[in-house]
Amino acid sequence: MSTVLKENVAPPKKPKWLRVKLPTGKKYTQLRGLVEKYDLHTICTSGSCPNMGECWGEGTATFMILGNVCTRSCGFCGVKTGRPENVDWAEPEKVARSIKIMGIKHAVVTSVDRDDLKDMGSIIWAETVKAIRRMNPSTTLETLIPDFQGIEKHLDRIIEVSPEVVSHNMETVKRLTREVRIQAKYERSLEVLNYLKIQGINRTKSGIMLGLGEHEDEVITTLADLRNVNVDVVTIGQYLQPSKKHLPVKEFITPEQFKKYEDIGLEMGFRHVESGALVRSSYKAHKHIL
Repeated sequence: MSTVLKENVAPPKKPKWLRVKLPTGKKYTQLRGLVEKYDLHTICTSGSCPNMGECWGEGTATFMILGNVCTRSCGFCGVKTGRPENVDWAEPEKVARSIKIMGIKHAVVTSVDRDDLKDMGSIIWAETVKAIRRMNPSTTLETLIPDFQGIEKHLDRIIEVSPEVVSHNMETVKRLTREVRIQAKYERSLEVLNYLKIQGINRTKSGIMLGLGEHEDEVITTLADLRNVNVDVVTIGQYLQPSKKHLPVKEFITPEQFKKYEDIGLEMGFRHVESGALVRSSYKAHKHIL
């Protein structure tokens, strides 16, 4: 079982297995040039994702819609929180055009939470998927959605446009949810994932971060809860503190522990388990449609 550090103990030193290689390769260089030339926006670049070179080299990229200001203030997330700007109704076409310019084979689309909107942003979500389909008919899609407060009519808009994969992250174990995801609810996230599957989404997915003070048995329980609602794919990665204002890292999980969780997840019946220190929600996302 993982050891949880006390609050008054100095933060652990970042281990060697978290060192990131600089992205390289012909495909990466080409896409980086297109992003800069056309001022395209991806989470890969704005979030300084450690897997950017690998994912871009495989023709996968992640785009964020509905602005860059979130209505929620989760303790782990580096996205700005506050009052978002007005919805850009031209955004679906802009995202679709970016994907076409970059020649993306598999696109992951995510967003901030927009609890300020009556539809929680679900209409823009659906229009974005439709625009991508029109402009990039051979591109496969994963939508990494917020919980839309569990409101079914908003979730239905995602279901109706049928992305190959629909993902919604648990982020952490039940005990830590209130602290880590202040406005979210553990059970509600499970209900969202269950509803998506019941309504016919073929491939559902979720992700959790480790190193926030969770125990091994809690991680295993969370994996079991996800399998109980028939989630197909799970990602497990290391939490890294975005700034001093965010929750501290309590522990750096070893590669051996990540491998143990991977084995446990596969034994439970997940189709894919991506488990490692540098794993993020969209890591190897193109493989999760198989």
